[in-house]
Amino acid sequence: MKMTVELDADLYRAIRVEAARADRSVRSVLEEALAAWLERLEDAEDAVAGRAALAEYERTGGVAADGFFRQHAAETKATYGVESDADPVDRAPPK
Repeated sequence: MKMTVELDADLYRAIRVEAARADRSVRSVLEEALAAWLERLEDAEDAVAGRAALAEYERTGGVAADGFFRQHAAETKATYGVESDADPVDRAPPK
């Protein structure tokens, strides 16, 4: 896709010089810069969402995954009388 962009003359000159030093086109430098900018925006959004999820987790008294699964395994064992700690899927079928 083609587009026309107006840049400050000094900024364009600096981009052109640096692109030439790196044996690159101005286009490739601008594409890389815009892609990096978009990635930083996405990372910032992810960080905000992560902080919100952690705050909710702490607010609601959440438990760590390993604790949750240990408790779930103990409840399952107590309810169904599992004979060993082996995963039922891994057990050989009765003969």
